[in-house]
Amino acid sequence: MQSHRQEFTGAHGHKLAARLDAPAGEIRAYALFAHCFTCGKDVFAASRVAQALTEHGIAVLRFDFTGLGASEGEFANTNFSSNLADLVAAADFMRAAQQAPSLLIGHSLGGAAVLAAAAQMPEVKAVVAIAAPSDPLHVTGLFREHLDEIARAGEAEVQLAGRPFRIKQQFVEDASGHNLKLKIAALRRALLVMHAPGDDTVGISNAMEIFTAAKHPKSFVSLDSADHLLTRREDAVYVANVIAVWSERYLFPAA
Repeated sequence: MQSHRQEFTGAHGHKLAARLDAPAGEIRAYALFAHCFTCGKDVFAASRVAQALTEHGIAVLRFDFTGLGASEGEFANTNFSSNLADLVAAADFMRAAQQAPSLLIGHSLGGAAVLAAAAQMPEVKAVVAIAAPSDPLHVTGLFREHLDEIARAGEAEVQLAGRPFRIKQQFVEDASGHNLKLKIAALRRALLVMHAPGDDTVGISNAMEIFTAAKHPKSFVSLDSADHLLTRREDAVYVANVIAVWSERYLFPAA
């Protein structure tokens, strides 16, 4: 595998840090990976899935959303809409620099983001949602005890995964303004939903709602005992291997 640092301009003019993981040999397809809420491109799941996909000839671009990781910008000024815009900017960058992505992969809130943004990427043939919420507003449950303060003061500092983040009321309002199920119903791409029944961060009912809203072709794969962040190496590798095999018929259809 070869891994290259990349940088591109996000939707709002900030420089976003990225990494392209590519197979040592022929690149058969390009994928774009959207990481989980408040995570980053180097979170274990993103790096493991990307590295494993390179073994199947798929190059993967993963990047830090605005205000996270090594990317510029203030996280407090971002929202679900800005994440979608950053995803589209990433696809535009790939189209200009190498090749537009034909596969979109999103983890947790990143899964919701790829479902919502796919329509703006005409080259995408297949979409994968891993442990994704069926409504972006679900993420506000991670800081539900601060929602009254955010509404009253306009913002609040919350602890997420042991780190402080400033959440503004505009983030909550933006999340509530997206009807993800309508976008899923109009996806017109092959969809793979992957979710663990015991996920205690995003419940399995979200997977059912995504799957029900989607039209065929669609598939569901249970991640059994995996945790939400896919912290066990074997779970991340399993996810990558399933994605590679499942996507084969959509990325490389038989003549």
